[in-house]
Amino acid sequence: MLNKISAFFQGLQNNEATSVDPISVEMACTVLLCEVMRADGLFDCQEQNKLSQIISEQFSLSPQEASELITKAIQLSEDATDFHQFTSTINSSYSVNQKIHMVSLLWQLAIADGEIASIEEHVIRKVADLLHLRHAEYINAKDSISR
Repeated sequence: MLNKISAFFQGLQNNEATSVDPISVEMACTVLLCEVMRADGLFDCQEQNKLSQIISEQFSLSPQEASELITKAIQLSEDATDFHQFTSTINSSYSVNQKIHMVSLLWQLAIADGEIASIEEHVIRKVADLLHLRHAEYINAKDSISR
C-alpha cells in the first residue's frame, strides 16, 4: 500500500518537472500587467487597449502576437497562486532601471481608465517589493506617469 502511494507521488513529481516550461521575460511582464488590469475586477476597454499598446511597444510585437501573448498571460494570471515565479524571472533578467520602467508601465496601465483603484495600487506595491525596488524607486516609477 505504501509503495503505491509513494509511486503515485513520485509520478506527480515527474509529471510536474517535465510539464513546467520556463517563463520568458515577456510573459512574466505581461502576466504582471494582467494582474494589475484584473485587480479591480473590471475589464475596461481603455485598460485592454493600453495593455495591447504596452506589450506591442515594449517587446516589438505585432498586434496579433501581442494578443496571443496577452491571452496566454491572462490564463497564467488566473492560475497563479503568487507573483514569485514571474518576479523572479524579471529579477534575474532586468537591471534596476528596467525594473523601475516595468513598475512605471504597471502604473500607466492602472491609470488608463482614468482612476487608480486601491487594489491596483496594492498590487503594484507588492510587485515593486518583489522586484526588490526601494521605496524611492517605487515613487519615481509612480511619478513618471504624470510627467
